[in-house]
Amino acid sequence: MNFACRYYVSPNSLAHRGTGVDHAARDSYFERLCDGRAGGRDIAVTMTALSIVMPVYNESATIVRAVNRVLAVDYPCPTELIVVDDGSTDTTPQLLRPFADRGVTTLRHPSNRGKGAAVRTGVWRATGTHVIILDADLEYSPSDIPALVRPVLNGVTDHVFGTRIFGLNTRFPSYRFAKGARFTTAVANVLFGSCITDMHSCLKLIPVQDFQALTLSQKGFGLDTELTAKILRAGVRPYEVPVTYYGRTCGEGKKITWHDGWQCLRILVTVRLHNACELPAPTGETLGVMVPLPAAQPARRGDKSEARIADAAT
Repeated sequence: MNFACRYYVSPNSLAHRGTGVDHAARDSYFERLCDGRAGGRDIAVTMTALSIVMPVYNESATIVRAVNRVLAVDYPCPTELIVVDDGSTDTTPQLLRPFADRGVTTLRHPSNRGKGAAVRTGVWRATGTHVIILDADLEYSPSDIPALVRPVLNGVTDHVFGTRIFGLNTRFPSYRFAKGARFTTAVANVLFGSCITDMHSCLKLIPVQDFQALTLSQKGFGLDTELTAKILRAGVRPYEVPVTYYGRTCGEGKKITWHDGWQCLRILVTVRLHNACELPAPTGETLGVMVPLPAAQPARRGDKSEARIADAAT
């Protein structure tokens, strides 16, 4: 019988980010551990590791605080932060440079390509098993991320959505935006026979291999809708966890307009009319194991050319 051994640790901040781990020592360690647990039977070792992708565009007012908030969280699994600057024309690139010495991977598009393109570039560079998108506008708190990861670590699910609940640690500055999001969510539920409560929540945790298998094409804000629609079309029903939300107004920098609402409806219908994507099948049985991780090595700074990184979003 084949087993998938899922393990996690409690690292301090991002000390055990994916690119700083001695992979050979780690794999040898857990092969011996799982061999003991499985009694010599064949096993498949699966490490749960998280990649946080943060797309940014002209966020000089919030980027430093946004990154520091991510670094301050104690995550329940090895975690890396990938910040993708989507061709910012303000001081965002200069503000990001010091974080490279703190283990943060920073990528940059030479010109603005849209949020969706920035997210796809970040996922292309991700080394974790699961990915979550976190904006740099401070609307969502990274302190909610551990709660989204735990159902995965406990073997409950591989897909977790954060959901914003009216009156529960949330601030919706616009009645129009709030009701619009509920309306498009209801349309998605009717089209796909699902029962999610917040399809536009930024915090969506999914396996990296599933993200890649969905063949997403949207380069702007529509990627969020396309991601949710294709997951639902594939038959996935995400596990939902309440998250905090402090929404910005348009005057404070919110970039979404009513045009994005119409685009959302168009994407939902288009995905529904096409065949479902086939997602990779999960492998083996999950064994929950709490163990120490081998000592991390110093994180290496970017080793791939900017040209190759930029081409990843085309």
